[in-house]
Amino acid sequence: MTDRGSLHAVSPLDGRYARYTEPLVPYASEGALMRARVRVEVEYLLALADLDATPVAVDPDERASLRACYEEFDADDADLIKRLETEGARGFAATNHDVKAVEYFVRTECEQSLHPWIHFGLTSEDVNNLAHRLLVKPAVEDVLLPAIADVRDELATLARDYRDTPMLARTHGQPATPTTFGKEMAVVAARLGRAMGRVRDAADGLSGKLAGASGTYAAHVAAYPDVDWRAFAREFVTSLGLDHTPLATQVNPCDDLATLFDALRGVNNVLLDLDRDAWLYVSDRYLGQETVEGETGSSTMPHKVNPIDFENSEGNLSKANSDLVFLADYVTTSRLQRDLSDSTVKRNVGAALAHCLIGYRKAEIGLGKVVPNGTVMREELEANPEIIGEAVQTILRREGDTEAYERVKALSRGQRTTLDDFRDLFADLDVDESVREELRALTPADYTGVAADLVDDL
Repeated sequence: MTDRGSLHAVSPLDGRYARYTEPLVPYASEGALMRARVRVEVEYLLALADLDATPVAVDPDERASLRACYEEFDADDADLIKRLETEGARGFAATNHDVKAVEYFVRTECEQSLHPWIHFGLTSEDVNNLAHRLLVKPAVEDVLLPAIADVRDELATLARDYRDTPMLARTHGQPATPTTFGKEMAVVAARLGRAMGRVRDAADGLSGKLAGASGTYAAHVAAYPDVDWRAFAREFVTSLGLDHTPLATQVNPCDDLATLFDALRGVNNVLLDLDRDAWLYVSDRYLGQETVEGETGSSTMPHKVNPIDFENSEGNLSKANSDLVFLADYVTTSRLQRDLSDSTVKRNVGAALAHCLIGYRKAEIGLGKVVPNGTVMREELEANPEIIGEAVQTILRREGDTEAYERVKALSRGQRTTLDDFRDLFADLDVDESVREELRALTPADYTGVAADLVDDL
């Protein structure tokens, strides 16, 4: 097969966006899956050797040699496994079975006396379900979670730097009680932190099975009925850093993966909310964007600096969510004790994680480019003085005015209102002069409550 460059890749994940998805290659590529399968087969063989019931003998040097099969696994090893599967190699005919090819690969790396014990009593799903989780767990913990944390750090920096910058809020798209830009970024950062916790918990709870062709340990028990195979499986699976699934068919039910995919969607939904709000802030000129020398915003309009990073993040996170919903729904179902349709589906887990990663990196880049425009935000506040109406009617309610809301509504609802209009209203009120002065002191820019202090809750 011709070695094609990234410009000829079928997927943009390995083409246009390859520089962003590169960190996932050790966890999402077919070579990575092969390596993880070899690890499971080797460690299982060594676990069998540790059983008093079996005659398997592996000396320390042989153990180190076997572990080198996956610890030093390289492109040549992956190529050999692929040839074992598709065309045959090293005296083996083509298996047309990816896990059997891995078994034969391990055979080529060890003494013949060990060959019968490789894949002893296992079904391919015993190997696959563990291998997939041995890849997904570090992909999330070592790649995705740090990328999410980088976005959260950018948000936290913006929150602290602009905690006092007043900004018009919009509810239902309409001018509403002011906030500060820093407080709004703090809200997103806090949401993201909670969502990260759910992802971390889900990754930590990934669970594997090792129970044979229909989940009954039948082959193991037939060979060695006096061995406690349930305890063996639990010890083996947990030694790999996974929780143990004691009840399964041939297929691990995958509820753990579905939980993880749903948790990632939670992160993505927070960031989709951010991407869309940031896009609107740029549109309203609340946010400026640093220009990049030589970069083009539009092929025909030279002046443009488009919010492309937030748009790119939105698109990739939306694609990721679509994939994650599909995966969570699909991998938790199997006809009777096993059908093979999930096999090809699980090969796309890496693609879903890759779209997540691109989305996170693009959001981080976008946040790093924006510069809040405090002048524009203040101008917008001054152009909408009616927003102090909430404060006015609330103070009047405090003073016992039963018509306070209606009074302010008649003045301001659906029409442009000036501060002078409010002052005329204040002049006619039957209130103490101290209250009148309190009302006159109200301005949109100062009507932000404790928004700045809320940043400290991050």
